Amino acid sequence: MKNLFLTSSNYDVMHDVIKHIPTFKKGMKLAFIPTAAEVESGSLSWLHADRKALVDVGFDVRDFSVTNKTVEEVKAALDPVDAVLMSGGNTYFLLQEIQRSNCAEYLKQRVEDGMIYIGSSAGSLVAGPDVRISWSLDDPALSPELKNEKGIGMTDVVVFPHWGSDHFKKEYELTMKDCYTKGYKIVLLNDDQYLWVQDDWYKIMSI
Repeated sequence: MKNLFLTSSNYDVMHDVIKHIPTFKKGMKLAFIPTAAEVESGSLSWLHADRKALVDVGFDVRDFSVTNKTVEEVKAALDPVDAVLMSGGNTYFLLQEIQRSNCAEYLKQRVEDGMIYIGSSAGSLVAGPDVRISWSLDDPALSPELKNEKGIGMTDVVVFPHWGSDHFKKEYELTMKDCYTKGYKIVLLNDDQYLWVQDDWYKIMSI
């Protein structure tokens, strides 16, 4: 059964997410993928908080980046785990590295086969059909080898993370029209919400 948990900020909701992971138990193996944050500056306190939240609820966390990896290397790292957390950061850079490693279909199939997928911000965006909304949020110059804006396609929903945040208000006003004109299903998520996708069913969860 496919289960995705798409969040704005994983550390804000992880304590609730685990209640709905049907296979969760202490020591569950999870790959923490910080690729999107590798081109970000500053203290990255939000990234460290995301990782700590996973440890705090009981995951056995292993760090792995898809940057400059082959699909064989991605498979070797992720085949042994039961879940992945795709971190926040630059959505375009993350998508570029997924494309370069040619691992999108592998990730999609693993999720179809039962691997839990947790996205945080950029990690939630790449799970959907298109990442176009990132053009005013993230610097595309950091992903010169990006082929297109097509997401992994694990769900047909485009998630707008951090909805209601003053920090992103102007950017979302610029980008929302693009998603509407493309006909995508759009879910607006504030930092205290997440989207639970189970097979073809999905629900906005609030804490």
